[in-house]
Amino acid sequence: MTGPAFPLPPGFRIALDRGTSFWSDGRAAAGGSPWKVVRFADAARPYLAELRRAGAPGLAGRSPTGRALARRLLDHGFAHPVLAPRAGPHDVTVVIPAFGRPGELERCLAAVGDVPVIVVDDASPDPGPLRRAAAAHGARLVRHPRNRGPAAARNTGLRLAGTPFVAFVDSDCRPRDGWLDVLMPHFDDPRVAAVAPRIVPAGGTGPLARYEAVRSALDMGARPALVRPGGRLGFVPAATLLIRVAAVAGAEGNAFEENMRLGEDVDFVWRLGDLGWNVRYEPRAHVEHTSRLHPVAWARRRHEYGTSAADLARRHPGRLAPARPSPWSLAVLGLLTGGRPGAAIACAGAAAALLARRFTWLPAGKGLAATITVRSVAADAAGLGHALRREWWPAGLLALAAAPRSRPARAAATAMLAPLALEWARRGRTVDPVRYTVLRLAEDIAYGSGVTAASVRARSAAALRPDVRFPRTLRSGRG
Repeated sequence: MTGPAFPLPPGFRIALDRGTSFWSDGRAAAGGSPWKVVRFADAARPYLAELRRAGAPGLAGRSPTGRALARRLLDHGFAHPVLAPRAGPHDVTVVIPAFGRPGELERCLAAVGDVPVIVVDDASPDPGPLRRAAAAHGARLVRHPRNRGPAAARNTGLRLAGTPFVAFVDSDCRPRDGWLDVLMPHFDDPRVAAVAPRIVPAGGTGPLARYEAVRSALDMGARPALVRPGGRLGFVPAATLLIRVAAVAGAEGNAFEENMRLGEDVDFVWRLGDLGWNVRYEPRAHVEHTSRLHPVAWARRRHEYGTSAADLARRHPGRLAPARPSPWSLAVLGLLTGGRPGAAIACAGAAAALLARRFTWLPAGKGLAATITVRSVAADAAGLGHALRREWWPAGLLALAAAPRSRPARAAATAMLAPLALEWARRGRTVDPVRYTVLRLAEDIAYGSGVTAASVRARSAAALRPDVRFPRTLRSGRG
C-alpha cells in the first residue's frame, strides 16, 4: 500500500474480524478485504495469539511490533477498530444537498443535532419553503442558479465548510441521536478518510416495506467493515457520509465527480482507496432513510442505480465486471452441470494440489488449499448466479423458464435461486419466501436493465463482460 506510514496512536484497540481464520498455529491467516491469504513472521505470532484470546473487546498494541502489526491487520481488513463513543462537541459541519421536499428537509435538520449546517438548494423550483426551513433551524442556505446534481451540491457545501470534518447528509435522511459520537472516534486512526453509518429504511407497511426493511439498497448490514473494491463491502452510499477534509484537499474542492448524477459516491470512495486512504463502515451509528415504497418508483430507482455502471466502468476499468470466475471453477461447474461429479471432484482435486504447492511452508497447506478451492468454486457459482439475475437477466429468465426441461438450465437456476433462499433464511423472514424471491428478482432485473441501457448508450460492454482469470486475491505474503 502506498502513502504515508500512518502509525496508530498508543492505546488504539483492534479486534479480529469474524471472517478471519488462522492456520498452523497462527503461521498464516485467511480473510481480509479483499479476501486473501497472508503469512506471518514468527515475531508476530505472540501478539496474534493474544489478539485471538482477547476476542470482541480487542487489544491495543503495547509494543512497536504490536502496533505495526495492528496497522497491517486494519489496512487489509483482517481486523476492525474497537472504539467507544465519544461525546461532542465535534468539529464537524453538516452539508445537506436539497431539491424540493421541504418536509423531508425539516425532519433532517431536526435530527442532525447541534452542529453547523449548510443547506445547498440545488435550484429547487420553489425555493421559499427550503429557505424558511433552513432559517427556522439556524442553518446557512446557499442556492445553485441551475440544477447541477448532488455531487455538485456536496462540493459546494464542502468548499464553504470551515471545519476539519464534514458530514454529508441527504435531505431524506435522519441521523439518530449520538451518530457523530459513534463515527468521530474512527478518525483517531490517521489513515481513515471517511466513515459511513448504517442507513435503515423508516416505517411503511405492506410486503414492499417489509422487504425494504431487510434488503434496502442503502443498508450495508450489521457487520463493521473496511470498504474496498472486491471486498465483502465494495462501497458505501453517500446518503450519509462523514469525511476528513484533509483527505480531499488535493482535489481542489471537487471531491465528487460533478459529471456523474449517479454512482458519484462509489467513484469517490474508490478514489480515496486508490490514494491510500481507508474508508470504514460503522453499523453502530444508525440513520433513517425515507424509502420509495410505490412499486413503480421503487423499480425506477433501482434502474437508475444500474445506469451508473457504464460511467464507473470507464473511470475504474475492470472493477465493474459482473462475474470473475477462475478457469478451474468454470471447469468444475461445467463438469457438474454435465452430470459428471467424479470428473468434477478430480478437477477440483487437481486445482487444490497445484495450489498446495504455493503453501509448502505451511504444515496445514494441503488443507488450506482444499478450503480455498471449495470456497472459490462456491463463490464463483454464486457470482455467476448473481450476474444471471442482474446484468445477464435475459439469459437468467430463459434459464428459469427452461429449467424443467434442461439440466444446464436447472444448474443456472440453482445458482440464481439458492443464494436467495439463504438470504431469506438469514434475514428475510418478515416476508414470505415467495414474495421475497419475486421482489429480489424484480430488484435485480431493474438494476440490470439500467446497466444494459447505460452500456448501449456508452457503446461499451465493459460493465457486462465477465473477467475470467485466476483469483488475484489468493496471495501469500509476509506480514
